[in-house]
Amino acid sequence: MTIFLDSDSLVLVQGMTGAEGRKHTRRMLSAGTRIVGGVNPRKAGTTLTFEVEGYGPAAQRVRNGDVEVPVFGTVAEGMAATGANTTVIFVPPAFAKDAALEAIDAGIQTIVVITEGIPVADTTVFVNRALEAGVRLIGPNCPGIISPGQSNVGITPADITGPGRIGLVSKSGTLTYQLMYELRDIGFTTCLGIGGDPVVGTTHIDALEAFEADPDTEL
Repeated sequence: MTIFLDSDSLVLVQGMTGAEGRKHTRRMLSAGTRIVGGVNPRKAGTTLTFEVEGYGPAAQRVRNGDVEVPVFGTVAEGMAATGANTTVIFVPPAFAKDAALEAIDAGIQTIVVITEGIPVADTTVFVNRALEAGVRLIGPNCPGIISPGQSNVGITPADITGPGRIGLVSKSGTLTYQLMYELRDIGFTTCLGIGGDPVVGTTHIDALEAFEADPDTEL
């Protein structure tokens, strides 16, 4: 088992058509993440093609070659068309609040906000809305979440560790990667970067409670 993310997670990418969104969508696909669509109201109805080369623990599930991913106008449209239950946000800080609120109001299960530099006043609004709605929100200003061998949502390198029995939660992206690499011979159930901003959606306590409830996480 894992926490918050597994091989059944169906992922939308808000901001997939931007430079960062494109780069990390390709990397997530290569890690085996089931990305089912992007969201951009100005490019709804189009598709993006990604050249995918499988790597990391999930590489055996990845078919090398071109993968076409549809773009939807809204999160709600993407969910209706694909059954998506997870979204990752790669939009500029000025638009991040609206992107997060859109996903929350659409009823998505899990939101991962990668964007850094979001005003704390904006973050407070969408974090409180997520709590009220019972939506799992990770970030902002975080590397995301990876369950090695199953799925990777965010910017965490997928090829530096494999599945195992350790759960990892950290505010620091760099230290998350370092510990993943140093303990790669043991491996991880899930590695979670919660972000270093003053206000974040998922806290250390939230993550530790989830790991405690996971029978496959021993440490």
